[in-house]
Amino acid sequence: MSETTIIAVAGEPGYEIAIGRDILARVEDALAPTVRKVLVVHPPTLTERAGVLRERLMADGTREVLLAEIPDAEQGKRIEVAAFCWQVMGQADFTRTDAVVGFGGGAVTDLAGFVAATWLRGIQVVQVPTTVLGMVDAAVGGKTGVNTAEGKNLVGAFWAPRAVVCDLGLLDSLSQNEATAGFAEVVKAGFIWHPEILERIEAEPEGIVDPASASFRRCLELAIDMKARVAGEDFREAGLREVLNYGHTLGHAIEHAERYRWRHGAAVSIGMVYAAELSRLAGRLSDETAQRHRDVLTSLGLPTTYRAGAWPTLLATMQRDKKARGGMLRFIVLDDVARPTVLQAPDESLMFAAYQELAQQ
Repeated sequence: MSETTIIAVAGEPGYEIAIGRDILARVEDALAPTVRKVLVVHPPTLTERAGVLRERLMADGTREVLLAEIPDAEQGKRIEVAAFCWQVMGQADFTRTDAVVGFGGGAVTDLAGFVAATWLRGIQVVQVPTTVLGMVDAAVGGKTGVNTAEGKNLVGAFWAPRAVVCDLGLLDSLSQNEATAGFAEVVKAGFIWHPEILERIEAEPEGIVDPASASFRRCLELAIDMKARVAGEDFREAGLREVLNYGHTLGHAIEHAERYRWRHGAAVSIGMVYAAELSRLAGRLSDETAQRHRDVLTSLGLPTTYRAGAWPTLLATMQRDKKARGGMLRFIVLDDVARPTVLQAPDESLMFAAYQELAQQ
């Protein structure tokens, strides 16, 4: 077993995030002694590994472990899928002392957390993210939810996990595209919190997304540390936590326009370029730092442009976004690297002009 990094998340209840290789035994350790039934929620691609995890959790003979296979990616984040999980739990007589394990990418952990938060008004959940995106973003912080026809994550709950187990060995089988897309959230952490991430990417853009490299692990841990600190201080997104939405307002609108066929990280990549341009045109951000967004993201192979004619549709979707307040759009922008702030109700002409800077001609 490799060295394990532990990052504590403050709050009530607080919890720990474990990062290392071959550490799935920590899932069993994280479950309360009173747990007698566990629902492992997983995508089709992890059926075999979910079965192995099930056997591990049942090894001492004290628990019944059920598997719930759900659709992959955003297709799994639907209320119908949550209802399927509730049905399984109801038929198995899950009680308040039982648990859910989210075993998969960000969509799976979002759904699993929501199921746990809503079953009997809340049972414990242990998150085991298996993608870069899941480890640095979705599984940490306790935000859970499902999508609706009107937008992403409009229905959800804040529900802290009992623990998060990030087994880096699970990333070895990820495709290059999947790992790179997830790294967009790591880049976000670099721009809003830990500039060291940007410096490491600029030093070795090709090797940085290799899960076996020391730099990859360092950047991953920095991104998780940022999420843990912010979520620990502002669990319900009443203030500081809003900075984590950098690049997400337009990013979520792009995901909706693409009917969730795009990877989240690809959409957020474009969203960050947009937020940088909005910052620049508002007189907050230098030309050099705005360009740095494009340079860093392009070096990783992430997209930085989108369809020119899509603006009216994207604007309408953003106006329905859960981050809007009182009908006013709010964007997280930058005054500089690691200096995020809020731009509220920007003029539509400014928003349009910023979009033109990344629109495909």
